[in-house]
Amino acid sequence: MATIKQKITPFLWFDTQAEEAVNFYTSIFKNSKMGAVTRYDDAGAKAAGRPKGSVMTASFQLEEQEFVALNGGPQFKFTEAISFVVNCESQQEVDEFWQKLTDGGQESQCGWLKDKFGLSWQIVPTILPEMLADKDPEKSKRVMNAMLQMKKIDIPTLQKSAEQKV
Repeated sequence: MATIKQKITPFLWFDTQAEEAVNFYTSIFKNSKMGAVTRYDDAGAKAAGRPKGSVMTASFQLEEQEFVALNGGPQFKFTEAISFVVNCESQQEVDEFWQKLTDGGQESQCGWLKDKFGLSWQIVPTILPEMLADKDPEKSKRVMNAMLQMKKIDIPTLQKSAEQKV
C-alpha cells in the first residue's frame, strides 16, 4: 500500500493534457519528479468516454508538494479562483519562472500569469510581502502603487519606489 505523505493534495483537472502538463511542470521546477501513472481500462474508458490505455491520472511532485493530474474531459476549466504561488528569493528566479510559465500562456497583472494549460500562477518575490507590511505606511503605499503598474514583479523598481522621497 502507498504511503500518503501529505493530508491534502491538489488535484488538477485537464481535458486530455494531464501527462503533457506534468512533463511541463516537472521540467520547470528543479526539485520535482513524476510519480505513478494510471490508465483507463475497458470499464473506465467506456464510462469516461476515453480511449482505452490513455492516461487517467498522473501523480507528480513539485518542490516536495504532491499533485495529481486527471484527464477528466472538457467540462471543467481552470479559473483564477485557484492559483499557485511561487515564492522567489531573487529577481533572477522571478524572471526564470515567469519566462518558463508564460511560454504559450499569458501574462496578467501584479505577478499573475496563466500557463499554456490555463492554470493561474503568482510569481512573487519573498521581499514583496515584507515591503507591503513595512511599518512606514507611505513606503508600503509607494510599493503597492508600483506593483499595481507591473505585470512581472521587478524587485529593483519596488526597492526604488520604497526609498523614493516625496
